[in-house]
Amino acid sequence: MSGKSCQAACTALSAPANAFRRRLRRTGGQLTSDAGMSTAEYAVGTVAACGFAAVLYKVVTSGSVSAGMRQLIERALDAQF
Repeated sequence: MSGKSCQAACTALSAPANAFRRRLRRTGGQLTSDAGMSTAEYAVGTVAACGFAAVLYKVVTSGSVSAGMRQLIERALDAQF
């Protein structure tokens, strides 16, 4: 290989490497996009919130808690001012 053809080959190979380095600098070292992560996080959060709401509903509608809340409300309404 002559000197000119070697230099041309090195220049041709360094262009993608330079583009890669520019992309690394521009994205702060992040190579892939996190575009789908927020959707997955929202889905997990929604499922967790629904599970918590179901447990809370069962606790609040249980007999002892319901009776206690009813007594509390009746005492608050019968309070003398």
